[in-house]
Amino acid sequence: MINLGQIGAGTWGQNLLRNFYNLADCRMKTCCDKNKQVLEKVKSQYAGNINITDDFDGLIKDPQIDAVVIATLPVTHAHFALKALSAGKHVFVEKPLALDLDDGKEMIKAAKRNKKILMVGHLLLYHPAVKRLKDYIEDGSLGKVHYLYSSRVNLGQVREEENALWSLTAHDISVAIYLLKEQPFEVSVTGKSYLRKEIQDVVFVTLNFKNKVMAHIHASWLDPHKVRKFTVVGSNKMAVFDDMESAEKLKIYDKGFDWQKKNNYGTYETFLTIREGDIYMPKINMVEPLKLECRHFIESIKNNTQPLSDGENGLEVLKVLTAAQKSLEENGKPFKIG
Repeated sequence: MINLGQIGAGTWGQNLLRNFYNLADCRMKTCCDKNKQVLEKVKSQYAGNINITDDFDGLIKDPQIDAVVIATLPVTHAHFALKALSAGKHVFVEKPLALDLDDGKEMIKAAKRNKKILMVGHLLLYHPAVKRLKDYIEDGSLGKVHYLYSSRVNLGQVREEENALWSLTAHDISVAIYLLKEQPFEVSVTGKSYLRKEIQDVVFVTLNFKNKVMAHIHASWLDPHKVRKFTVVGSNKMAVFDDMESAEKLKIYDKGFDWQKKNNYGTYETFLTIREGDIYMPKINMVEPLKLECRHFIESIKNNTQPLSDGENGLEVLKVLTAAQKSLEENGKPFKIG
């Protein structure tokens, strides 16, 4: 049995707490938060089966705790993760891995030095529909991928310390890297602040990959629609992953252009024609992605295997975000991703 401690039990932290609590191979032993009302809610909701504390140092010093789940503000991720790793604990940290590249690299070194698992909460990599979409790309069903684009918008919670780039786009960046199996080499970003000064509510991100493949991300918490959609356009077919759909989350469109030949008095001319084929909706056995993500963390600890969204994966996304922030500050000037 793997004993867990969690720091941070806010809105998203509550979801993590619920999923880890309900897993069979682990026990959520202690929850830590600086908000006493939050702690009392946890105590009441779990009938006293989870210890509560506002002392993080005490939590990581507990010899019975094997791993720490971090669901705090991004600015604190590196601080808490480094302390937990140095105390010999495995660490699950919500996205992004950190806000600073040097901090992210130090977290990876600390995990290796202490021979512990470091996993980042890139949730969509565990979504069954995203995994199926990756299968279609890899088996050639879509043909050559031309471009991808996503929308992650809502009239939702306005952040006070992070802009829409850092708050929302890590999910889509991680999916683009996952689907294409490569890191983009360049990024450009534009955005505007409408609600709070210098905190962009809306951003448009363009990622350039090799072989002319590009990805575009629209992210905003100032929008009339709630959209969570990812589109992949291939040379043979096109695919749409729509996470707002209750059942038909993935659709494959047999649409595109075909080259045709025409005999024009003994000479052949080639021209493009539109192909309008069937729409296929594969059956996907849906399990809550967060449950799968939490289970993957526990299995990685048990089997001593690197998780899909390990520290290196988190660092790849952090490199993109860091370059993207520079581009945003320079009004969309393209920046190379190191």
